Amino acid sequence: MKNVKEPIRKIVNYINNPEEQGGLWLPHIQRKFVWETNQIEALFDSIMREYPISTLLIWKTKDKVRTRKFIDNYTSRTRITDFYIPQNNDKKLMVLDGQQRLQSFFIALKGSYEGKELYINILSGQNIAENNIKYQFKFLSGDIEKSWIRFKDLVFSNKQYDDLSEEIINRIGKDNLIEEQKKLVRNNVARVVKLFKTDEIVSYQELDSIDDPELYSSDDVVEIFIRANSGGTQLEKSDLLFSLLTSNWEFAEEQILYLQDELNKEGFNFTRDFILKTCLCLLDVGARYDVKKFRDKSSLEKIENSWQGISNAIKEVKDFIVSKTFIRSDKALPSYLGLIPIIYFRYNFKDKWDSGIPSLNTWLLRVLLTGAFSGSPDGLIDQCTKKISEMKTFDIGSINNLIINAGRNINVTDEIILNSSYGGRDLYLLFNLWYGHFGFNFIPSYLNNSPQIDHIFPQSHLKEIKIVNPETGRNVMRYRDFDRNQIANCMLLTADENGAGGKGDTLPDKWFEDKDADYLNMHLIPDDHELWKIDNYEKFVSARKELLIKNFKKIINA
Repeated sequence: MKNVKEPIRKIVNYINNPEEQGGLWLPHIQRKFVWETNQIEALFDSIMREYPISTLLIWKTKDKVRTRKFIDNYTSRTRITDFYIPQNNDKKLMVLDGQQRLQSFFIALKGSYEGKELYINILSGQNIAENNIKYQFKFLSGDIEKSWIRFKDLVFSNKQYDDLSEEIINRIGKDNLIEEQKKLVRNNVARVVKLFKTDEIVSYQELDSIDDPELYSSDDVVEIFIRANSGGTQLEKSDLLFSLLTSNWEFAEEQILYLQDELNKEGFNFTRDFILKTCLCLLDVGARYDVKKFRDKSSLEKIENSWQGISNAIKEVKDFIVSKTFIRSDKALPSYLGLIPIIYFRYNFKDKWDSGIPSLNTWLLRVLLTGAFSGSPDGLIDQCTKKISEMKTFDIGSINNLIINAGRNINVTDEIILNSSYGGRDLYLLFNLWYGHFGFNFIPSYLNNSPQIDHIFPQSHLKEIKIVNPETGRNVMRYRDFDRNQIANCMLLTADENGAGGKGDTLPDKWFEDKDADYLNMHLIPDDHELWKIDNYEKFVSARKELLIKNFKKIINA
């Protein structure tokens, strides 16, 4: 292993450029670029202040490994699968550690971020701002003040620094600058030339598999990559597992991204972590993340060979919850992990799945509302999948016994229902169940047309009601946050009802006065008109709680 040092300008010219030492590229085991603009701007400020940056780790090889280019023009829609290049036996430098920094250099000096390019305020650098930034960098576009200079123009200019300085001073206007500011421009330009063009401040360790092919095999490099990235918090355990999966399965990235797109196009949020954990469970190796599981090549081959069946099982269970439970989006799904035992059953016993399991939808609603699979449920998931495997069916009674024996609750009590409140996923779940029976469209084509949860008695009115605190003698709000936000004061409205000219802060005695019995029944509104007056808020809440418990219990226990 040798150590190499290069100036930033030179190292950036290596990126995606086979003419320069074979070029710098990314191995497919690298995760996606995750830095935001403020992180890139802070990196450039650090370099201008001559703060050290960490050493990179580079693998020099001719191996026919799967490779992708660095991104030049980054957007939130960028997919790394669009940057893969054909496998080849050419010489190349693969970045094992330092992707985020090098990618930031490349975007800032060769490309753009969401259509914006990196600029420096050439008159900054004298004072440190409140956010601990000394040299002001920003990604900008459009009409820009003259003191903001596109940074790539400084770094890649071949002019002498004094000529470049005078050009900038003339651009801003000599008469607009005092001598101290002109000196600051010259000093900053000289600093840019020194730190980005001359000084060898980028150092990297090179693993050379060309001169000594036996020293670093592909397997060795994957191990080095994992060890290099597992010491910090930047790379999660699931990222490490994914790196192992993609190193052995050429199309893992595309297949998982495609599956996520299929699952999430209707408003869900099935993550890569969830898919990986599900794969582990379907392999019968346990739900807990463990790098050793993904080092077992037979297991990896099984995932690849069984991928169609795995993805079909996940998609069918997703369709099941949409069609059988009225869960229509991520907002109404408090936990995804409770789906894994069902997916396991569908994957291993498709014939019995097709025949149907009575009350499976009700069981799922119960475990979601009680949080039976919340927290750290890996052990419970393993017990459930083992029981399903032994019994060759999804026996709800046996599964419930496992949940209870694990010290978790399976009973939807009155308290669980009544403790749901505005903004919580449990409330969305309960309302999805109830209003689904009345034809509410939870997945409209236009997002702003989605139904919205609103307060029956508007918060603005409830906040105005005061009582005297007996201890202090001061007026305080009578109804605190939960009093106002509890489920008994919430209803689901269409986008039109809750939009401009809709309900707004209208009190219920006005809002409900022209509504028919069907409307009141759909919203579980007590039909005693006196309870709709704000003076009777507490009586209204009490009466509506009874309606909520009575009707939700019918659904949950159906």
